[in-house]
Amino acid sequence: MEPRAGNLMLFFSLAALLLSLPAASSVDSSPLQTQPLVLHSLSPPLAPSWSESDVVETSESDPQSESVISLELHHVDSMSFNKTPEQLFNLRLQRDAARVKSFISMASNAASVDQSLVGRLGRPGFSSSIISGLTQGSGEYFTRLGVGTPPRNVYMVLDTGSDVVWLQCSPCQKCYSQTDPVFDPTKSRSFAGISCASPLCRRLDSPGCNKKKNCLYQVSYGDGSFTVGDFSTETLTFRRTQVPGVALGCGHDNEGLFIGAAGLLGLGRGKLSFPAQMGRRFGQKFSYCLVDRSSSAKPSSVIFGDMAIPRTARFTPLLSHPKLDTFYFVELLGISVGGTPVRGISPSLFRLDPTGNGGVIIDSGTSVTRLTRPAYIALRNAFRVGASHLKKAPEFSLFDTCFDLSGQTEVKVPTVVLHFRGADMSLPATNYLIPVDTHGSFCFAFAGTMGSLSIIGNIQQQGFRVVYDLAGSRVGFAPRGCA
Repeated sequence: MEPRAGNLMLFFSLAALLLSLPAASSVDSSPLQTQPLVLHSLSPPLAPSWSESDVVETSESDPQSESVISLELHHVDSMSFNKTPEQLFNLRLQRDAARVKSFISMASNAASVDQSLVGRLGRPGFSSSIISGLTQGSGEYFTRLGVGTPPRNVYMVLDTGSDVVWLQCSPCQKCYSQTDPVFDPTKSRSFAGISCASPLCRRLDSPGCNKKKNCLYQVSYGDGSFTVGDFSTETLTFRRTQVPGVALGCGHDNEGLFIGAAGLLGLGRGKLSFPAQMGRRFGQKFSYCLVDRSSSAKPSSVIFGDMAIPRTARFTPLLSHPKLDTFYFVELLGISVGGTPVRGISPSLFRLDPTGNGGVIIDSGTSVTRLTRPAYIALRNAFRVGASHLKKAPEFSLFDTCFDLSGQTEVKVPTVVLHFRGADMSLPATNYLIPVDTHGSFCFAFAGTMGSLSIIGNIQQQGFRVVYDLAGSRVGFAPRGCA
């Protein structure tokens, strides 16, 4: 009897011990994967240094000389003066919020037209050709290129969220202030108007015509700003490469847009974007690599042509939206934090349905990545658990997960990986934990939206060469791509 009683007591002791342990399903035995974050406070952006002789060649060049072009990109903040780093950062977040709001509105109301704006412009029956999400001044990166023959150097914003190429032209009915003189088409030998009967004019969703049967364009933006003028063709010069016959808007009435820059070079997926127009010459391929706006490293760059695709790029297929052909939609399957897939994030949260709702876009002009709210909450909570060793700080603007890292030079943070179909994007720590002031406050650079559209912003893209292969209907990512 005694051995049997001893066995029973041992059984009950083991059972009690097992019951006291947490359930196996709630415990992840995998060690948390971390990476170092070297801390730098918010600092002002570096002013761009352009060598005008390297921007365009003043002598005539062979239009067929090159099939690859490469340009430097600079952050728009470098054109702002007399503002503190905090002021510039807050302005960036304000531009970002307006842009995201417009994109979400576009996704839910694709193909809507502001007819009240048409009436104010005094052109009955002339409706908006393009509705863009780019709001006032929210083009984040710009370059310097030549327009016309001989080429006149101007600043142009580059943007993957817009299609139409345009710049301010004299005579101005109304023009905003820009750094360079307004372009005068009468002084260019290569400028040509487009007739209303031209196939190029018909590519506009709702083209207009003047009394001389010349094609008119209009681009409206989410904040009510717009540009209106003559749709025309002109030669653009990128360093020493001339690109003739680019269809662009010559805007005579431009309100509320792009303080400093002359206009916009649309890099969207639509049929009037620069990549689509120049498809035969540059193979419908381009890529960019963005560095931090205050980085002293090699400047951000954009490349058009076969050289735009590095061997190390990993690709994810582009998806087609039934109504919006401008945006680059991709398939996001999930997100990992600390080496573990985040629970509560599934592909269904990012699915683009047949009616055009939902989906995920890659965008150069949005700074902070926005995720549909259930996905963001799950990601945020997982990151908070992994970063529980860091001292918390108050919320800041749209950021609800911030840390006080003052007095430190380096900390360990959980890794974050975006899992696209066919391509993983392992983010450097500086791409998701960013300084928001000069006092050591850092915030988790993601945010949630109430809509179903998610946007991968340029903070998360920094350091990657992001490849847009329109011919292959795919987007690629190559880490450490700015070298």
